[in-house]
Amino acid sequence: MAIRLIQIGLGGWGQNWFRDVVSQSKVAEVVAWVEIDAQALADAQQRLNLPSNRCFLNLDEALATVQADAVLITASLPGHMPAARAALLAGKHVLVEKPFAPTLAEASELVKLAEQCQRIVMVSQNYRFGPAVRSARELVRQQILGPVSSVEIDFRRSANTVPATNHRHYQLWHPLLVDMAIHHFDLMRFILGQEPCQVTCKTWNPPWSNFVEPPAASLTITFDGGTIVNYRGSWISQGPMTNWSGDWHMDCEGGQIAWTGRGELPDKVLLRATGKRLRAVKLPAVEFLDRQGSLQAFTQAVESGEVPESSGQDNLKTLALMFAAIESAESGLPVTISDPAVPATQHTRSGY
Repeated sequence: MAIRLIQIGLGGWGQNWFRDVVSQSKVAEVVAWVEIDAQALADAQQRLNLPSNRCFLNLDEALATVQADAVLITASLPGHMPAARAALLAGKHVLVEKPFAPTLAEASELVKLAEQCQRIVMVSQNYRFGPAVRSARELVRQQILGPVSSVEIDFRRSANTVPATNHRHYQLWHPLLVDMAIHHFDLMRFILGQEPCQVTCKTWNPPWSNFVEPPAASLTITFDGGTIVNYRGSWISQGPMTNWSGDWHMDCEGGQIAWTGRGELPDKVLLRATGKRLRAVKLPAVEFLDRQGSLQAFTQAVESGEVPESSGQDNLKTLALMFAAIESAESGLPVTISDPAVPATQHTRSGY
């Protein structure tokens, strides 16, 4: 039986969520849609052929009108906290887009509220759900080539060609770190099975960039298991485009694991043991990919009561790395990553 969702947020990405993910799902169905912008709601109704009697300008009215099990929050970042809080207090489970919340304190508050309400909060870190990611994680977990000493990650995209007038992407707060690198930060934790403890981050924005804030960054991250990650990302790259997961090279005691996924090029994992030839690793079958994987994991958690792998509690540590990277970029200093339940510094920006 499919769980009943109220979807909150019908901008471009929210419409994409419904059209390409939820409407194709056999495990969930949307029973109502909420969008606070009347024009955006009208546009979505027309484009997606949504029934007008199930479309609302506020969540309270939707909750009072339809029977639902959970909410799917695909609104922009400022809408995450109020929507998630209202849903939890109404007894609904929550699946929310990344970034989870504008501050660590607010994210921690939601995690505690979910525990009190005995409801699930899950963050859609959809890059976890792919064959190359799953394969790389298993190779590391089994220590096929021994422990990982260092990782080199490159992410390159050219997103600087659209005319600058009123282009939302150009206005984002730390567009690389907050909008994109948070996926890679989460993959680092997921694949390595370690937690970040220190980060040094340098961001930049050349004069010819259309972005308001830095679209490129270089980071060195130290993990508690001793692994060092060097990450380079750019929305304004003039070089060869990478897949969305980036190009990964993981140096291990007994060789190297290289992988890439989620993009125009096929997922692949390559293994080179010291002194041996490079070989391709057979990838596992993954039935539910990308956001379908997030939705499937969420519905399973709701039905079973088990904690999903990308729970709000787990995602606090991904957020902690993101905020520490921002702090380092703004201060020019290395930042120690403290317990995410007790954040030392708050960063927020309403314009995401």
